[in-house]
Amino acid sequence: MLVLGIDTSCDETAAAVLSDGRTILSSIVASQAIHAQFGGVVPEYASRAHMQLIVPIVTQALEKAGIGYGQIDAIAVTNRPGLVGCLLVGVSFAKALAYSLDVPIVGVDHIEGHVFASQLAQPDLRLPAVCLIASGGHTELIRVDAWGEYETLGRTRDDAAGEAFDKVGKMLGMTYPAGPEIEQKGRGGNPAAFAFPRAMMQRGNLDFSFSGLKTAVRYKLGDMGAVPRDDELRDFLASFQAAVVEALVTKTMWAAVENGVPTVMLGGGVAANGALRAHLAEEGARLGVEVVIPPREFCTDNGAIIAAVGNALLTRGQRDGLELGVSASREKAARPF
Repeated sequence: MLVLGIDTSCDETAAAVLSDGRTILSSIVASQAIHAQFGGVVPEYASRAHMQLIVPIVTQALEKAGIGYGQIDAIAVTNRPGLVGCLLVGVSFAKALAYSLDVPIVGVDHIEGHVFASQLAQPDLRLPAVCLIASGGHTELIRVDAWGEYETLGRTRDDAAGEAFDKVGKMLGMTYPAGPEIEQKGRGGNPAAFAFPRAMMQRGNLDFSFSGLKTAVRYKLGDMGAVPRDDELRDFLASFQAAVVEALVTKTMWAAVENGVPTVMLGGGVAANGALRAHLAEEGARLGVEVVIPPREFCTDNGAIIAAVGNALLTRGQRDGLELGVSASREKAARPF
């Protein structure tokens, strides 16, 4: 079965073709640079960019896969959660295409796509597993008993991990998204140079909080009187990054060990961070927990992970009609994750 996956949940227009749920024939992603000047995503600009890009991106995905529109067997499209205007572009296009081709369509939860990134990377991974989703809009721990059977163990109570990176980056005059720049400029710095807080670190508490860390960074910058430079900046960024990574990794391993789960998975845009990937792998080796880390191209938003979820849903007989709608949140969706 050839599934076309489409994602327009935020500021990337993405399309991919997946064969039989495992083989990625193509994956095309167009990122929108316009948001950098505003320090964050502007929904109206994002929606308009998706309208301009959706047809050429899908066409490129089909051309790279070596197939025509008539060879598509089904379409999977992100319909939750995300920016409503952006989701509407992808869902409207997918419904029109499914109708014209007379093929089934299925709506996909974007977060479940990030869970499936690990399955694409390692199809035979052992379940149950704990999946850490860390992105700009979401930070949570999900127990995966089977593909499609989930339990949320913990989530952020305020900022997501990616939001913390972006907001701290903005304080330091960095461009959006700030995560890659913070990692690059903090490389080689002393992660213990600045004593930034790790919130809600009581054993057994699997929720996250990053707003206090963000505030601590703001106060420290105020005390310093100027943005640090050179070695001091490296130490500053390394210390901030260490605070985020330690909270994420510690709670993920608590969730795995306390639930007797043999496998940990990683997903979401922050999963591309090298320090997080390395520390999670080290802790997994120390505790005897298998850690599955997808390639970076599967961590950021893409159509392949959406097609993978769609393939699983379609295989289980799930279909959506042309009344398929969109939802900014998962809780209000017709078929919650």
